[in-house]
Amino acid sequence: MSDGEKRKSEPHWVVPKAPFATDPARSRGRLHQEPESAHRSPFERDRDRIVHSGAFRRLRGKTQVFVAHYGDHYRTRLTHSLEVAQIARALARRLGLDTDLAEACALAHDLGHPPFGHTGEDVLHACMAEYRGFDHNAQTLRVLTKLERRYPAFDGLNLAWEILEGVVKHNGPLIRDDVGLADLPAAIQEYSAAHDLELQSWPGAEAQVAAHADDIAYNNHDIDDGLRAGLFTLAELRESVPMLHAVAVSVERDYPGLAEDRLIAETVRRCIGRWVDDLVAETQARAAKLKPKSAADVRALGAALVGFSESLRAEEAVLKRFLMQRMYRHWKVNRSRSIAKRLLKDLFGLFLAEPETLPVNWRPRDQDDVMRTARRVCDYIAGMTDDFAIDEHRRLFSLDRRD
Repeated sequence: MSDGEKRKSEPHWVVPKAPFATDPARSRGRLHQEPESAHRSPFERDRDRIVHSGAFRRLRGKTQVFVAHYGDHYRTRLTHSLEVAQIARALARRLGLDTDLAEACALAHDLGHPPFGHTGEDVLHACMAEYRGFDHNAQTLRVLTKLERRYPAFDGLNLAWEILEGVVKHNGPLIRDDVGLADLPAAIQEYSAAHDLELQSWPGAEAQVAAHADDIAYNNHDIDDGLRAGLFTLAELRESVPMLHAVAVSVERDYPGLAEDRLIAETVRRCIGRWVDDLVAETQARAAKLKPKSAADVRALGAALVGFSESLRAEEAVLKRFLMQRMYRHWKVNRSRSIAKRLLKDLFGLFLAEPETLPVNWRPRDQDDVMRTARRVCDYIAGMTDDFAIDEHRRLFSLDRRD
């Protein structure tokens, strides 16, 4: 059988490798040299390291929008990361990219998020204003290269260069005409001095896929969570977001009289499929035009290879405006945000003023070094789950007799 006949006989889901896919056999390696695995590629191995890390497990208690104890059915950082990883792997397979690398980038992308979602990030950044700030991407890098302590020969997980690059640069180059190295978070500056992540270039295609899988997951799943929480109704959503209404109409046409909970689930599922199909088609069109022949070519393009069409971007903007007004700024969410702000400010202020109240393994060696103490306090708080932060605040600010 000729190669052409073989390809014709293969199932439609068998996709040849793209010439610009990252080759795990040509990985740029790790900061600390290790023997390679006999049975797993570097990216498979790193995906497994991420899944077995303590920081990954703690994502189950960190929120997207709602405080973790708000309800059992809402997304946490863990369920979100798993959903992003599934979408990233599916996109990478359809585009002929390395699926393990895309999945690893997706699984790691939220490891640096503190408790209480973006509210926690805003509070820690404000608290750290005099101490070089806080950024969740930089914190992810700290988790992966310093704070995870599981191996005898090094701190961190010692991941491959391509995954660290993907985590740090998933939204594009960090060094631009208006941003220099000195403007970047301290963790990124420090690590890049030892292991250059080429911060002026775009990341590989797999990292770009993971970043867009994140958009697909949270935009569509926040619809599900917002409806479940009663922050808006399906009728209000359909009236304000024409794209979603059109998808819902197609569901109603295929399944007349469908119960609303099933209508919502099928509508969200089809929306995800629509976004995935759009990204694949747009990325394939860009690849055909730009003709990258290697992963290095992708980094040197000067623009993103992976992306959505202009029409879908316009539809996304409509959805984002609706979710911002009706969900992220809903008064119930604002109340949770308000409580979280006060709680985290209290914790940071106390630990900075009295570092001896930190657990022994978190106390800075030199408590007179305010910069180091502040970063140590920030690392401790950033690693907390929502419930642990609430309990820690109670232990420190309440006189009740519970442990």
